[in-house]
Amino acid sequence: MKIKALQNFLQAKKTDFALLYNVGMDVNPNFYYFTQYSGVGCLVIPKNNDPFLIVPEMEFERAKKGTIKNVKKLEKKRFFDSVYENIKGKKEVIGIDTSAFTLAAYKNFRKTFKKCKTLDISQKCRELRIEKTKKESKYLKKSCDYASKILKSCLNNFKDFKKESDVASFLRNETFKQGLELSFPPIIASGKNGSMPHYEPKNVRLNQGLCVLDFGVKYKGYCSDVTRTVGINKISKQEKEKYHKLLQIQESSINKIENGSVCGNIYQSVVDSLGKDAMYFTHGLGHGIGAEIHELPNLTLNSKDKIKNNVFFTIEPGIYYPRRFGIRIEDSIVFDKKPVILTKVTKELIVL
Repeated sequence: MKIKALQNFLQAKKTDFALLYNVGMDVNPNFYYFTQYSGVGCLVIPKNNDPFLIVPEMEFERAKKGTIKNVKKLEKKRFFDSVYENIKGKKEVIGIDTSAFTLAAYKNFRKTFKKCKTLDISQKCRELRIEKTKKESKYLKKSCDYASKILKSCLNNFKDFKKESDVASFLRNETFKQGLELSFPPIIASGKNGSMPHYEPKNVRLNQGLCVLDFGVKYKGYCSDVTRTVGINKISKQEKEKYHKLLQIQESSINKIENGSVCGNIYQSVVDSLGKDAMYFTHGLGHGIGAEIHELPNLTLNSKDKIKNNVFFTIEPGIYYPRRFGIRIEDSIVFDKKPVILTKVTKELIVL
């Protein structure tokens, strides 16, 4: 995964090697990107030589299945001591991923590399991850297929649900049945709860009116994201009109995207189209997807990020009327000479 590009960056910055560290249950996405391994370990990428991975003995067999072929067993009590002994050449400037270094890990790092200078490489790693490889593209498309199928099944079984928590449980259970993970906890926001974009589903009855369902899965570590808004029992004329207005804006904004489109401009065009409703649009228009559910590019105000081939991202305009209702429509998309929608779930306003 673009290790040579990172090495070129290290050489340009006169940095001797990069060190990416992963510990605990939460996987460092930059570490995973370069290794395709989600366990505990230290990845070392010298500026000139082949990278190597140091892992505990119990993880050795699993780590060998990743993309780093030179895997070493942890021999010292501390990872950084083992790194130090395995590094050949200078140890003057080290690139570290500060986004994933805990304070405790950094203190241990400093005990070993006392006089070394450091360079934060976290932003560079995120930038390298924007354009996906063929393997990543395959995983992301598969992730979107699974998310679409599970959400379709949810809508087909909606009559069996009485509470918001019932819907969330169905989505979780179907995800786990497929041997997948959730990209994030599902959002099920019915009635006035829909006016909160990041509402957490409760063990309460589904409210009449519009209901926002935001869901995604991880396939081989890669995230999908899809949101649909549906009606429950009965919806008002205003809710229907606002839904169709937002749907037209969402579809129009997708169709206008071209190679090199500036993300801030895409966002601004949606704000302009919303008119008076723009004051109820309270978040970004979208985000990149990959090893993280939110990564570059950012489709937000003043973003200079650009859409290019092999970039995966979401378009998700939303309008939220406090204590009344909310609407969000989101698709995961890949740009392949043109925008291609990957989340195949109907956007017709259905009343369940």
